[in-house]
Amino acid sequence: MKKSVFLGTLGVACLSAGIAAASTLDEVKARGELNCGVNTGLVGFAAPDANGNWSGFDVAICKAVAAAVLGDASKVKYVPTTGQTRFTALASGEIDMLARNSTWTFSRDTDLKLDFVGVNYYDGQGFMVRKELGVTSAKELDGASVCIQTGTTTELNLADFFKANNMSYQPITIDSNAEGEQQYLAGACDAYTTDASGLAATRAAFADPENHIILPEIISKEPLGPAVRHGDNQWGDIVRWTLNALIAAEEYGVTSANVDELAKGTENPEINRLLGVEGDLGAMTGLDKDWALRAIKAGGNYGEIFAATIGESTPIGLARGLNAQWTQGGLLYTPPFR
Repeated sequence: MKKSVFLGTLGVACLSAGIAAASTLDEVKARGELNCGVNTGLVGFAAPDANGNWSGFDVAICKAVAAAVLGDASKVKYVPTTGQTRFTALASGEIDMLARNSTWTFSRDTDLKLDFVGVNYYDGQGFMVRKELGVTSAKELDGASVCIQTGTTTELNLADFFKANNMSYQPITIDSNAEGEQQYLAGACDAYTTDASGLAATRAAFADPENHIILPEIISKEPLGPAVRHGDNQWGDIVRWTLNALIAAEEYGVTSANVDELAKGTENPEINRLLGVEGDLGAMTGLDKDWALRAIKAGGNYGEIFAATIGESTPIGLARGLNAQWTQGGLLYTPPFR
């Protein structure tokens, strides 16, 4: 009896090992498509057009990973997720990665068994109000009704901010940014709170953006970045270093326009390693030597993506700020490609 129990246990262990052996990289290659979790619709970051074609700052990460892994930036299935469904979708395997304005926190990284592979946007929580309200500071919102997405860090930060400033508020809970925009414009709440970048994107979609102001207070740190499931280190490395490749490309002056020429060889060893001219970094993650070249060509380097989707020349109008390169006073800094 003991022997049969042992063999049964061993069989289960072997079966589990077999399941674990099917890596995310293998599954994505076999499927021929990357399942990428995104926002349900946040202009500038992730939103579909009238034809269902997705674009935006976060969408560009999905495309870069698809280009690196599958050789084609269009091989992506975009899965819209809300603040409440995004982590479940990742944990269940419905999506291969999450590229949605999600904050890297201690509990999400550990308790939810996620791995945040880096930060693609350094943000902070803010407040938006109608100009006619006459409010110039978040500290003047005592007693206000505030639209807030459930299942988010903003929900907790809001409670902390009002408690710390001995103020009260009435939360108006919403499930998505689209619902928040609708409720706010309908007058259901005095203020809308979310990441400052999200407020800028939301306001840009209004018919009268000039009649709404984003208050000066930033009440939290919100490092936003792509996430993968805990436990598949190879896949985590691929997504992490694809993001790093886009950041490093900007630092070294590698763009979508000149990457093919630079891939013939340069005097900069770091660029040569990045683009597969020297060494074989791709093989270390199960990819070929041109993985980063394809990722950069998909939508450009980090700076090109920022400028095209959310930068100062777009309706979103965001300055680089903390998201400038470390050489320009910002926080963007990637480990060496060697």
